Amino acid sequence: MSRTRVLSLVAALLVLSPVAGTATATTVTRRAAPYCYEEPSQPTADVSDLKARFTSSNWMPTLQAMYQRRWPSGQALAVVQAKDKYWDQFVQKNSFEAFAESMMVAIHEETHMWDLDPARTRWNVHTAAWINAARQDMTVPLYDGFPRKEILPLIKDRLSDSMDGIYLRDRTQGDYHLQGVTAELNAGLTGLPAVTVVQEYIKGIGASNARDIAATNLRYLLLYLRVAKDRHPDYWAKIRNEPKLRELVLTQFLRTAYWLEKSAPFTGKLGSPDADKITASNYAPENLAVLQEFTGRTVRTDAQKNCTT
Repeated sequence: MSRTRVLSLVAALLVLSPVAGTATATTVTRRAAPYCYEEPSQPTADVSDLKARFTSSNWMPTLQAMYQRRWPSGQALAVVQAKDKYWDQFVQKNSFEAFAESMMVAIHEETHMWDLDPARTRWNVHTAAWINAARQDMTVPLYDGFPRKEILPLIKDRLSDSMDGIYLRDRTQGDYHLQGVTAELNAGLTGLPAVTVVQEYIKGIGASNARDIAATNLRYLLLYLRVAKDRHPDYWAKIRNEPKLRELVLTQFLRTAYWLEKSAPFTGKLGSPDADKITASNYAPENLAVLQEFTGRTVRTDAQKNCTT
């Protein structure tokens, strides 16, 4: 992945005036270089030998080998989480096809397990995020926040209605603050590539909302920023002045664009047509405006949506 940190350098240069004994100050602003989110994947790498040897007892070595060839970030996450006792709740082992299909949920949930480990995350205070094999964001301040259900009035359609019912209208989930928003988006952004790179083996409906999950959770983040700015100015000021959080938000926006583009040919198997409609709403002027104000960066809206200008 090419990665460029946001740079903003203002240098005041004293330039001698033609009039002796005087000087003028010239301010030069250096723009940050474009930043594109990318990560290695080889979705056509041969895994037929792994499929042929697959059994219910060798699923973890198969998982690691499969992603080593097709999506190294998935392999790296599986290695660091290999001893987690909860894998068995998420992985289907009755066939290789069922196994591949279950990776959306398995990798999603194991991302939660890594991100929300108390050794890394203090709920509502700071969070961690497994981005990919080369990058894990640690101790990202959150400054608490406000219940995410406050974004509901900004959702004017029913495109994300099923997830809105779980994450926003539910009595418990609706009261989660920014921690809940960032955690669900990050898990959605590992669950999506986990099945995108093995899509030819997916025969059922177990991964059929992977694209919707990513698009919807980005929607929640953008709307959360809008509500913060409009209704919680003190909180907005805190988070807008937090470099780690600004960088995470920018990366997640570009990362969502990256994997939605990679998975677009598999709409139907990995998502509904509503995912693209939600994505279109995420690029509405009011959402791009709050993203730009928060991050200080302008994202591209052409074929390279995974990049800043």
